[in-house]
Amino acid sequence: MEELIRSNDLVLIATVEALLTGAGIVHYVLDQHMSTLEGSLGMLPRRVIVDSDQAIKARRLMVDAELGHELRPEPSRG
Repeated sequence: MEELIRSNDLVLIATVEALLTGAGIVHYVLDQHMSTLEGSLGMLPRRVIVDSDQAIKARRLMVDAELGHELRPEPSRG
């Protein structure tokens, strides 16, 4: 799994989810229920992760949607 986006912006997370779903890319949003622990302040960022096999396709999709600046750095492939 590879982290694609990390953000507190719920609109951004929803947009990324919609784009990935529309492209048929399986993804997960992590930490979305942490607001219960933090008191609903929205301080803890949510993370969108995708399978490593689909990471390149997902990154290209984000760049094409002009969201490339939101992408996490690519992990080193050793």
